[in-house]
Amino acid sequence: MRKEPRQARSRATVEVIIRAGARVLGDRGWAEFTTNEVASVAGVSIGSLYQYFPDKLALVDAIRHRHLEDVLTVMRGLEQAGKPLGELIDDLVRGMVAAHTIHPALHRVLLDEVPGASGTRSAHRAFETEYRARYRAVAAACLRPDDPALDVVVQVLSGAVEGVIHKAARNNSLKSPAMKQELVTLIRSYLLQSARL
Repeated sequence: MRKEPRQARSRATVEVIIRAGARVLGDRGWAEFTTNEVASVAGVSIGSLYQYFPDKLALVDAIRHRHLEDVLTVMRGLEQAGKPLGELIDDLVRGMVAAHTIHPALHRVLLDEVPGASGTRSAHRAFETEYRARYRAVAAACLRPDDPALDVVVQVLSGAVEGVIHKAARNNSLKSPAMKQELVTLIRSYLLQSARL
């Protein structure tokens, strides 16, 4: 972002631009994504857009960051204390599906079309750190916090959930009850098996 918005009105403008950008990117794809169309959909001048985002990659970075924040919001909302494993897993799957159904077409574009940007590496590292910590808390419902296998279990668990959810987003099957149930079964079976090893 070129300039951080300080006033409430500026923050609202940036929010409108990011939402419009997400909609246009999901509808048009990367090849046809233009800042002019985003400004038009957002109802702001192109100058206002460029005041905060110097180019379309900067805007896409903000859109990607918003998606990562949506995922972390789901993860932060998982109350683990005293909750049975089945309920915790149901909440995880329901939340991850909900985070990815906000703009399903957008997720396909972000995964398959938009080039990566080196400027987002530190933000992505911060996301990954918290993301893995949240999965660690889920895995710790079955494994001891000092279990030497915990880090590998977290890596496999997060990769499996991510893979299934992203594949479902690509195939327009995020709302499938059968897919959700199979993902719940996969997670539960894996965690219970890991706890016995």
